[in-house]
Amino acid sequence: MTFRCEQPPSGIASAVAANVAAQIPTLASEAILLRAPKTEDFPLYARIVTSERGHYMRDSDRRDDAWWDFVQLASGWILHGHGGWTIEDIDTGDALGFVILGLEPGDEEIELGYLIDKDHEGLGIAFEAAQIARHFAFDTLKLDTLVSYVHKDNTRSIALAERLGATRARFDDDMLVFTHPKGAAQ
Repeated sequence: MTFRCEQPPSGIASAVAANVAAQIPTLASEAILLRAPKTEDFPLYARIVTSERGHYMRDSDRRDDAWWDFVQLASGWILHGHGGWTIEDIDTGDALGFVILGLEPGDEEIELGYLIDKDHEGLGIAFEAAQIARHFAFDTLKLDTLVSYVHKDNTRSIALAERLGATRARFDDDMLVFTHPKGAAQ
């Protein structure tokens, strides 16, 4: 079922949404672009988080619950001055996944999070996107620390955090907390 909230805006509302999105920093490498999320990106987000792979980050596989997570990804920019980006392939324009500098209830520090579509795993996309976002966090936002909260059984995400140079700082319930120290290799 597709909800009305998933439909892109039209008319004047479309122009307002485009104006707000234009305020979100667009970051790029030679291969990928980090850009403001759009409603058109939600089906990919929902597919990732409602799949079996998404159970590490959510307790629900409901599409409407995924919508609230997606809204949080986008609204962080307005509320905190940081938030989520859609990762886009520069050559094709295809959305590949998401990277976020986010805060959720209970978070003590800003989190560097990443979600990649299963069809694009293992290509270095999450690593590259996380490096770009981390660079923005430290160099533009002037953060002192950044963490990644990773479920203890999510071996792919643990490996990525370690590849990024993050170190295990602590263990909270089922979550490992990895710290990305300021000045980490970009």
